[in-house]
Amino acid sequence: MKFNKIAIIGVGLIGGSIGLAVKKKRLAKEIVGVCRHRKSLRQAKRIKAIDRGALSCKEAIKEADLVILATPISQIIKIAREIAPYLKKGCLVTDTGSTKSEIVGEIEKVFSEDIAFVGAHPLAGSEKRGVSEARANLFKDTLCILTQTRKTKLAAFKKINTFWQVIGCHVIKLTPQRHDQIVAVISHLPHLAAAQLVKVGRKNLNFAASGFRDTTRIASSDAEVWSDICLTNKEFIIQAIDQYITRLKLMQKLIYQEDKQRLSVEFRTAKTLRDGLQK
Repeated sequence: MKFNKIAIIGVGLIGGSIGLAVKKKRLAKEIVGVCRHRKSLRQAKRIKAIDRGALSCKEAIKEADLVILATPISQIIKIAREIAPYLKKGCLVTDTGSTKSEIVGEIEKVFSEDIAFVGAHPLAGSEKRGVSEARANLFKDTLCILTQTRKTKLAAFKKINTFWQVIGCHVIKLTPQRHDQIVAVISHLPHLAAAQLVKVGRKNLNFAASGFRDTTRIASSDAEVWSDICLTNKEFIIQAIDQYITRLKLMQKLIYQEDKQRLSVEFRTAKTLRDGLQK
């Protein structure tokens, strides 16, 4: 698999890492990066994540075979609408958004039959941001979820599937709705919990040791990004919060009742489940 030209719109941690991975695997003759800030484009070019930079999406996507929308969620749909008239016939488009239902639903309305879109969510990254944190192996042995709907072109899906696999991901296929339901629990809820845990402990943070630091690391993530995630997956996130509150209230009740036996069962069950992640 090789593309003549790949355009990456949004050259931050994810977009920059995609560029580096593409370079490492020699998947494109040319990579053009788009960013609002010249400094970021210069840095991306310096670390060889891109071959050249552009401040204009229209300029960058000209004759591109693959366009990757790696911007914050709030910008993905807006940019898709902006670039739709200028994409060449047969162009493949994918994204890296952390929520999928709204993005996929809206973008499928925007693109013509000549353009193939496959929604993607690489579950990789860190609480840090910016192209300076990009690395070619960011996606190695990570999970990437691809979405498929009635409008998804099979040939395009296969190509995008291969692309993410080649740069290191294990790929699974889900509907946009099922994706959002899953990540609400395993990704979005932990961020919300970490953010509020920091606030609960705010007067005692000078005593925080490794347990607290490990548990709340993701609270350092970008505030605007997570605000967008919450508002584009609100239904499933609210359900996840309700489930979490129910579990916390159970623990509260058992502690109040001094029910050591049932508390032990709760902790043992949690340990067993968590230990299973390491296998």
